[in-house]
Amino acid sequence: MPSLVINATGRLTSSVFSGISTVFLYSGVFTWDFILAVLNLFTFNKKKGKVVPKGCPGEGGVWPAFVPPKKGDSRSACPALNVMANHGILPHDGRNITFRNLSTLVRQTYNFGPSFCFFVPWFSAQLLGRDYWSDTFDLSDLSVHNGIEHDASLVREDTNFQPDQGIPATDLIHELLSHATGKPNKDFPDSPILTAADLSLFSGKRRAEARKRNGQFTLSTFHKMFGSANASTMLIIMGGIVPDLRTWLLEERFPDNWEPRFRQRFGLTMAQFNSTVLRVEAGIHEKHEVGHVMRESGSADSGVFLSEGNGSNGN
Repeated sequence: MPSLVINATGRLTSSVFSGISTVFLYSGVFTWDFILAVLNLFTFNKKKGKVVPKGCPGEGGVWPAFVPPKKGDSRSACPALNVMANHGILPHDGRNITFRNLSTLVRQTYNFGPSFCFFVPWFSAQLLGRDYWSDTFDLSDLSVHNGIEHDASLVREDTNFQPDQGIPATDLIHELLSHATGKPNKDFPDSPILTAADLSLFSGKRRAEARKRNGQFTLSTFHKMFGSANASTMLIIMGGIVPDLRTWLLEERFPDNWEPRFRQRFGLTMAQFNSTVLRVEAGIHEKHEVGHVMRESGSADSGVFLSEGNGSNGN
């Protein structure tokens, strides 16, 4: 009996301590993020061609060679990470990646702020039941259904239809890009860009279609926001530029001479990012007429997945 009491007391103490630590961590990260967002307002943007840090893969738009995934390589539902693995920035086999190294490499590659790059891998580690400071993961681990991966993705079929979430849904991606209506970027004068309104419209159609087609469909509020966050990356980091997105999403490689379109000095913060996420999500209406669409997926084996301002889009 005494041992039971001691064990229970120990568990309770550990739980309380863990809860307090998490509160302090959240408070510290969000304060850090806010400071970085303010600093971005009062500092000059990085110059074009200088967004990726000196000495890092992608400096000056020169990326390591693209090598498609081979059989047995691990890939995820996240194109951004798959692209990094295909260029050897992350291990090409997509395995045994440390969360801490992921934070550093994503920051260098995409110009996300350090607070953002700490919090998202840390949160992912919590979802997977792992320790951010010492554990590793494979890219396919991120495809656990209703963890980070979710139904009604804009670039992946639902797990019910395609268990391997490392495979891009080519028809969905083409349909997504066909919704672009924005004023063309000067580098691609003949191609409209994706806007927040375009992403909201397509997201609503996609959710309505998935809800009708998929008898096991689920989409929580958390995953709705996560989906809008993924969509917002296409606007902020990729600039909504369709030719670049076509290469990035379909081939999962960096376009030639590409660099992040977000050029603010301290990188994209969660505070700045969330304004676009909320705008995309607020514009989504899920009541759409749904037609039957046959979809074809690619053949890669994954191993099982803005608001403009201060020069942020690099136009």
